[in-house]
Amino acid sequence: MSGKRIIFMGPPGSGKGTQAKLLEDRYGLKQLSTGDMLRAAVTAGTELGLKAKAIMDQGALVPDEIMVGMIAERIEAPDCAKGFILDGFPRTVPQAEALGAMLAAKGMKIDAVIELRVEDRILFDRINKRVAEAGAGNVRADDNAETLRKRLTVYHEQTAPILPYYGARGLLTVVDGTLPIEAVMRELEGILDAC
Repeated sequence: MSGKRIIFMGPPGSGKGTQAKLLEDRYGLKQLSTGDMLRAAVTAGTELGLKAKAIMDQGALVPDEIMVGMIAERIEAPDCAKGFILDGFPRTVPQAEALGAMLAAKGMKIDAVIELRVEDRILFDRINKRVAEAGAGNVRADDNAETLRKRLTVYHEQTAPILPYYGARGLLTVVDGTLPIEAVMRELEGILDAC
């Protein structure tokens, strides 16, 4: 099971981060968050990072070609030798096409796109439970229903429409994100072992 290239999809709070960490530990895959990559490239002062910083400083979105360029550089790192999990990219069909073209140029491809599916109402139940259990003093500032509502709107309007693109290519597998963590992990193991 070497060199697996996975894309994780799913709404905020669906468990992508938890499952990605388990897959990192189990298979040696590296979770790649485009937000983290962008911040690291800016901090390191790489050529792409400087371009991205200039764009972000103007309040604009970083163009797809810069993001794909950062991913292209990042997946060459030794910690990606056993494969990677993309989390947060692609978000649009043009990004998916650019990612596919970049990987093809490297002789690579996406092996699986996994959607952790959780209904919105369950995500709200989860966040309300987390807030209640943590107590008022221990809650992250963005851990609230209003922030979740905004993030879900963005997900449904901008990211979820990419799912049919991967579905039409036979790459999309849906996993029930409401299952216990161990059960979701078993499903993911089955998907990875089959691709």
